[in-house]
Amino acid sequence: DVQLQASGGGLVQTGGSLRLSCSASGFTFTDYSIGWFRQAPGKEREGVSCVSGIGDTYYADSVEGRFTMSSDNAKNTVYLQMNNLKPEDSAVWYCNAYQVRENVRYDYWGQGTLVTVSS
Repeated sequence: DVQLQASGGGLVQTGGSLRLSCSASGFTFTDYSIGWFRQAPGKEREGVSCVSGIGDTYYADSVEGRFTMSSDNAKNTVYLQMNNLKPEDSAVWYCNAYQVRENVRYDYWGQGTLVTVSS
């Protein structure tokens, strides 16, 4: 079974840092793109960052320069280092793994981890 486990959320003050982890099992890690999404209360889930199987990264404008993704393929784990956190970063954060096979997208989601940034 494909499983994703997100962790590392917590309560921090504005300007603080957190590192989220997404541990994966049940699939070949580098065959998938791994992304981070967040969902604040009353808002839709939005994609924040992503790393492809070959290491290309993408960041939303709202986090560019503050957040950095990295991966440890030996541990099947992806990290999101979040610096200079802002109250608007407060949300439930989810990691996602996806792969496109024969024009069909396959998505897998981990449970969320709560990030709260106090002002």
